[in-house]
Amino acid sequence: MKTKKCPQCKNLISITAPTCLYCGRPNKFVTNNYVKSKWDKDYKDNKKNILRVLMSKKRLYIFIIVLIILFISIFQ
Repeated sequence: MKTKKCPQCKNLISITAPTCLYCGRPNKFVTNNYVKSKWDKDYKDNKKNILRVLMSKKRLYIFIIVLIILFISIFQ
């Protein structure tokens, strides 16, 4: 595990840690997207909701196509 010294309190912290465990200073090596994807509950839920919307659109299109095919076959 790679560590570095916190510039504020001089304690060793992991490079992948979002903040210093001792003083709470944010770690500059960790990006905002990494922190959100790892700990933010809303970020994870938002990704799941996007997948649900895409899946529901696919189902809707398939249902409409099936209905069109049924109507065409009935009226011919």
